[in-house]
Amino acid sequence: MKLVVQVKLVPTPVQATALEATLRACNEAATWASEVAFEKDVKNNFALRRLTYGEAKVRWNLGAQAAQHVIKKTCDAYATLKANLRAGNLGKPGSQRYRRAIEGPIAFRAEGAQPYDDRMLSWQITERRVSIWTVSGRIKDVAFAASPQQLATLSLHRKGESDLVYRDGMWFLLATCEVPEAPANTDPVDFLGIDLGIVNIATTSDGEILAGRELNRIRVRERKLRSKLQKKNTPSAKRRLKKRRCKEARRAKDINHKIAKHVVAEAERTGRGIALEDLTGIRERVRLAKPQRATLSSWSFAQLGAFIAYKARRAGVPVVYVDPAYTSRTCAECGHVDRANRVSQARFVCRSCGFVDHADRNGSRNIRARAWELWRRGAQSTAPDPLPEPGRGTGRKRSTTASGARCASPSALATGS
Repeated sequence: MKLVVQVKLVPTPVQATALEATLRACNEAATWASEVAFEKDVKNNFALRRLTYGEAKVRWNLGAQAAQHVIKKTCDAYATLKANLRAGNLGKPGSQRYRRAIEGPIAFRAEGAQPYDDRMLSWQITERRVSIWTVSGRIKDVAFAASPQQLATLSLHRKGESDLVYRDGMWFLLATCEVPEAPANTDPVDFLGIDLGIVNIATTSDGEILAGRELNRIRVRERKLRSKLQKKNTPSAKRRLKKRRCKEARRAKDINHKIAKHVVAEAERTGRGIALEDLTGIRERVRLAKPQRATLSSWSFAQLGAFIAYKARRAGVPVVYVDPAYTSRTCAECGHVDRANRVSQARFVCRSCGFVDHADRNGSRNIRARAWELWRRGAQSTAPDPLPEPGRGTGRKRSTTASGARCASPSALATGS
C-alpha cells in the first residue's frame, strides 16, 4: 500500500533561496513546455521530450533528470485535465468553465511542487538531513523535522519519488512509501456503522458522536470572521486573511484524521468491519436551505472516507460502502420507512412501532445492517473494482472520482495519502 510521508525541511536562508530559484525555474520550464505541447498538440512524454528537452536544459539550467521530470509533469497535467473533462468535473462541453480549460495551455504556479527521484535527492534519515539538487548545484545537509514514526516509515518503506513543496512560507518533502498491509479480516463478527452528517460529523452505531455542535460553532465563527475581513478589505484585513488562510481546511483535516483513527481502532479491537455511506455526487443530489450550504461544502466528507479507508487497509479491517437512501427515515428496529419518522434533526420516532432513538444513531444502525447484508452476499461473489488512487500534487490541482462500489474488502480499497 502506498502512503505519502510529509516532512518539514528546515533550510538556512541561503539554502531556501536556492530551493526557491529551483522551483521557479522548473515551473517556468514546465509552463513553456506546456505551451509547446498545446501549440504542437503533442501530449506524449517521449514525443514532447524530443521537442523540449534540450532547450529546457539550456534556458533554465536544469539537470538531465530535472528536465525529464519537468516534461513528465507537463504531460501528467494534460492527462489529468483530459480525465477531468471526460468525467464532467469541469462542466458540460460548451460551458464557460469547460471552454476556459481547453482554450489555452496549462500554466504552472511559480511555486508549484516539483518531483525528485533518488538521483536528485538522497536521504540521511538517521541524521535528519537530505542532499538535494538545485539550479545552483547540489545542496548538502539540508535539515528536516519528522516524528519518530515518520522516520521509521521512511527508513523501512521509502520507495519512489518525493515532491518538493513550498506552502505558506514553509518547505516540505512528500516521500512515497510502500507500506505492507495487515492480513485482511475475512470473517468480521459484525460491522461498525458510520453516519455522516452536517450537525454531527460522524455518529457510530454504538451511539458515539465523534464531532458535533461545538465544532460547528467554531466553523460558523470562523466563516463570519472571514466574511467580515473580506468586506473590510483594508491592508491589515488582507494580511490577517492571508495569515488565517486554509486554517479551516487544516482543522478539518486534523479532525478527520482523529475520527478515522478512532473508528479504525474501535473496529479492529472488536473484530468488526466498517460500514460507510456511498456519498458519491451528494452535493448535486441534495437540496439544502441557504444557511446549510456553506456548512456542507466546507467539510470534506470524501477526505474522511479516504482516511478511514486507508487506515482500515493498514489494519486489515474490511470496509463496506452502502446506499445511503432512506437510512434516516427507516426504523432500525422494525424497518418501517416514513418521512414523518424523523421528528427533528436529532430525534427519531417510528410511526409504526414507537421506537425512539437519536436520529443519527438510528441511521448508523441502518448502515450497519445494510453492510452486513452486502458482506454476506458479496462473500460468494467477485470483489468490485477498487477505489482510484488519489493523485500526487505537481503544481496543478487534481480531482479524484469516488468509487461507485458497494462492497469492498481491504485488498480492494484504494491507497490513502
